Amino acid sequence: MSHQEDHEGTRRDFLYYATAGAGVVTAGAVVWPLVNQMNPSADVQALSSIRVDVSGVSAGTQLTVKWLGKPVFIRRRTEDEIANARETEVSSLPDGLARNANLPADAPATDENRALDESGEWLVEMGVCTHLGCVPLGNAGDFGGWFCPCHGSHYDLAGRIRKGPAPENLPVPIAEFVDDTTIKLG
Repeated sequence: MSHQEDHEGTRRDFLYYATAGAGVVTAGAVVWPLVNQMNPSADVQALSSIRVDVSGVSAGTQLTVKWLGKPVFIRRRTEDEIANARETEVSSLPDGLARNANLPADAPATDENRALDESGEWLVEMGVCTHLGCVPLGNAGDFGGWFCPCHGSHYDLAGRIRKGPAPENLPVPIAEFVDDTTIKLG
């Protein structure tokens, strides 16, 4: 093999590698916009987390906010409401799971597992009936919590289904206090 033939092989190998490299860069330039367009838009990302000022919510009342296109109930409960909710035996509930995004999926539906704070004063839950997606009415129903007039589901003061066709408790979203008067959802 002559020196000339060895040099040709090196040049040919370089051309193969250069062509392959250019092909990879071109493919990446074509594929990236297609993959990137599947990411959530800026307005959706902005709504993924909101802060709610609850300084004006007095005991025994609730605030409804819109988060991710759905209503969220934020209720400040009285001592009597907390006591009433904590007296309920989990074994008597149609749905014995907490449905709390902050806890493991198998956490029991105790009032403590559904309340936002240790005292139980604050309750945050999605305001969508788990039967057919209606919005329940607050301070209504047989258990003083929420009542869905569409098909008659009754929820107690901890958002747990007690009566009616709804199969599950109202879900508790990811939420936390960021200071004494502000709750962060998401």
